[in-house]
Amino acid sequence: MDSSAIKDTRPAPVDLSHHYSRVTKNRAASSIKQFYKFFAIPGIGNLAGGRRTLNNGQSDITNVLKGLPNHNYFPYDTLEASVALPQRFTPTPNKPVDPPTALLAATSLSDNPLSSRILVPKESSTVELLRKIDLTSALQYGTAEGYPPLYSFLRQFTRENLHPNIPYAGGPEIILTCGATDGMSKTIEALSNVWSEERDWIREKEGMLVEEFAYMNAIQAVRPRGLNVVPVALDTEGMKASGKGGLEDVLENWDTNKGKRPHLMYTVTIGQNPTSTTLGVQRRKDIYALCCKYDVIIIEDDPYWYLQYPSANGSSMAARGIPTSSDAQPGEHNYNAPKSSGFPFLDSLVPSYLSVDTEGRVVRLDTFSKTVAPGCRLGWITTQPALCERILRITETTTQQPSGFVQSMIAELIMGPQTKNDGGRGGSKDGTGWQVEGWVRWLEGLRGNYERRMQTMCSVLEEGKYLVKSGRRQSLSGDWGVVDKVLMYDFVWPLGGMFVWVKVNLQTHPLYKKTTHDKLSHALWIYLTEKPHLVLVAPGTIFSPTEEIANAKGWQYYRLCFAAVDEPEVEKSSTRFVEGVKSFWGKKSLDDIEESIEKGWKKDAFRCEGC
Repeated sequence: MDSSAIKDTRPAPVDLSHHYSRVTKNRAASSIKQFYKFFAIPGIGNLAGGRRTLNNGQSDITNVLKGLPNHNYFPYDTLEASVALPQRFTPTPNKPVDPPTALLAATSLSDNPLSSRILVPKESSTVELLRKIDLTSALQYGTAEGYPPLYSFLRQFTRENLHPNIPYAGGPEIILTCGATDGMSKTIEALSNVWSEERDWIREKEGMLVEEFAYMNAIQAVRPRGLNVVPVALDTEGMKASGKGGLEDVLENWDTNKGKRPHLMYTVTIGQNPTSTTLGVQRRKDIYALCCKYDVIIIEDDPYWYLQYPSANGSSMAARGIPTSSDAQPGEHNYNAPKSSGFPFLDSLVPSYLSVDTEGRVVRLDTFSKTVAPGCRLGWITTQPALCERILRITETTTQQPSGFVQSMIAELIMGPQTKNDGGRGGSKDGTGWQVEGWVRWLEGLRGNYERRMQTMCSVLEEGKYLVKSGRRQSLSGDWGVVDKVLMYDFVWPLGGMFVWVKVNLQTHPLYKKTTHDKLSHALWIYLTEKPHLVLVAPGTIFSPTEEIANAKGWQYYRLCFAAVDEPEVEKSSTRFVEGVKSFWGKKSLDDIEESIEKGWKKDAFRCEGC
């Protein structure tokens, strides 16, 4: 039977138009962009003033209503680069290995220099626009959805491989963005109104829910718009659904004197930045049910989704007798049921909120920043079609589509030329593209390298978290040798992401009761940056969405990143951090603390505004 004839019995996504901003409701389709559909008509001549000739001698329409420059005057004849092969990095197992240290013994941290060469030609002989990759099309004005070949690939990859079980009728649509930050900005533009204390009633003030420690770019995007930033409590798994400070508590007991109950939620659910927590499936279902009850739209920012670490639970069990999480268990299940992604690696990953999105209230932000490079400034939004169309209208009159240079290079890398006479060259050794199989293999290799880094850092931190003191103690029965263990810091083995969130137990420091806790924390932070330690960590205060959280909790935490430094430095820097903390615990004079703080105020060129 023709699959297109099978009735889609899934529920339709709900209408979210009551959440659209006033400006978004008034946006109309670009009159210029509507002409782009005529590009697909073979042989048509554009009497508006422009035409170009393909390699096969046929003419193809160009839209000079927008003032298209002639492609023959572009100074680039080709784009070429040496690129990695998908097999460059060694994957780690999808299923956890016992003992986890076997991951380090069996594979090397070293990179394999397997490489190929890609080439984007000036003009491709391919006629079909969804397969045509060349500079003539990529560097010209284009449709706001994105460069047609890359858009087509990502749409299919998203619907069939990343999220094959989205539970609403018709499935989602996508639109390419200039990175996840751009995607966040457009989503906020579409779904919130600017509020001014001088102009608007407090009852009109909108709000956004966030984790109590959060990626601050998102906070800084909404705060100037006048939105309430509303923290939700975290535990070792991520955002809490229930309990004190959890989502249900916040929404049920919302004080309308502060404005409207928040209708947006911003969350990073895999390897959360900065806390590195990973949200399990049951917790997602619990939170999603609350969002349906209180009509909240979930903005899921997921740059680390591919970086899930099956070994973390086993490592935590080996070291402490408890897993990191009993719910989030990458590698332990086939999460894509009933329909598989077609790849065991993708099936093993804890799925997106999209997998439980029965009402179409999830906006997912994806990016190439962690899978290719941050400088690409390229990503995509996945959401229900009606909301995607509104974001498309915003894109048409703001950024338009992302850089044609970047889109064509990534399209050629993955898709490759469509015919032998195409003129291009893809990222595989034989000149074809990586295709879906190669792209997934690349993601597996990236996960492998970052997982080994995580194991290296956490093993060092685990071994050094106690300060061991030995001495002798007198008792009635004689002289006894004693050993005291002081826990200087603790952390949770991360199930994903690029960070380790360290909680420093300053309460065990000899000077804790002789100075303020924030001074002691700041002094330690500065002390670590000095010789011989020379380690820079991110203080928890800069991830605190409110001043109250910074003062109450932020000073207790540091974020350590195992991704940025060169591989040999992961162990060395982690060791210097441990040694620096131990050395700091040996300070018993307030003069030493004051000296570090004085140095700190001179050095500390940046501070969290508002914290």
